[in-house]
Amino acid sequence: MSTVNRQVRLAARPVGEPRPTDWEHVEEPAGQPGDGEFLVQVLCLSIDPAMRGWMNAGRSYIRPVEIGEVMRAGAVGRVIASRHPGFVVGDHVSGSFGVQEYCVSDGRDVTKVDPEAAPLPTYLGTLGMSGLTAYFGLIEVGRPEPGQTVVVSGAAGAVGSVVGQIAKILGCRVIGIAGGEAKCRMVVDEFGFDAAIDYQKEDVRKALREHAPDGVDVYFDNVGGDVLDAVLLRLARGARIVVCGAISQYNSTKPQGPANYLSLLVNRASMTGIVVFDYAERYAEGIAHMATWRAEGRLKSLEDVVSGGVAAFPETLMRLFRGDNHGKLVLKIAD
Repeated sequence: MSTVNRQVRLAARPVGEPRPTDWEHVEEPAGQPGDGEFLVQVLCLSIDPAMRGWMNAGRSYIRPVEIGEVMRAGAVGRVIASRHPGFVVGDHVSGSFGVQEYCVSDGRDVTKVDPEAAPLPTYLGTLGMSGLTAYFGLIEVGRPEPGQTVVVSGAAGAVGSVVGQIAKILGCRVIGIAGGEAKCRMVVDEFGFDAAIDYQKEDVRKALREHAPDGVDVYFDNVGGDVLDAVLLRLARGARIVVCGAISQYNSTKPQGPANYLSLLVNRASMTGIVVFDYAERYAEGIAHMATWRAEGRLKSLEDVVSGGVAAFPETLMRLFRGDNHGKLVLKIAD
């Protein structure tokens, strides 16, 4: 009797917020590995804001998920059958396995991970794509210098929390922007930021004048919209803005662009996008640095793990856009 593979496939391209009807829940037999392949049982899925963009048609930094295709997702899992010389049964691996319970892989873009060195969800967060995005986005694009002021939006999220901690390791003053008292308290008390601004209750422009009186040298943007506009008015001369995401705009049918962009001209500043795939050849470097900082206790990991299997994917994804998650959002599929 073959093993059933439960999957979530894209059924329609969303307009605004994704709806239950945008997904199709499918059951089919799990595939069997051919020569040079192995079968992975998916254990945990990475839930990322970028997923919303992958659901749209049109040109982007990565091809869109097609209608009828298994939803793209990073994941960690365990090899349960193998005809590949480089992977054996029992290996734990990380790769883009999709929103499904089982995946046949040829090993391309798959990395072995050690569950004894760190919990599996950490390989989707701090020691995975979220951490690598933070690392290369801040260091290579933001180029912070000791003593400079770094502002991070989405500061309690998977990327933002790591950005702020790395900036502190590099000797910067770090201000986080997050939603709600609990998240702001966590940003300061748990992640060591110098200050936090609650965009839900505070006037962000006024708070930035207080916390960054000499201006913002590096802004790592995860949210876009009104928060980006507020920071643009506080730039220091030569500031660097790292554009990582714009979660406030992903479900909007009329996305809001920056109104205060002329501040880039006035302050001789720059705004540059970060796509982590551009640094694929240097992933090992980033992971090595972050693993060392983590072992030294200088870099903390926070994973928000939700149980429920692949059927819980649509609702779990929406937690991102409601701001319900604390740290890296992970959907647990199996033990």
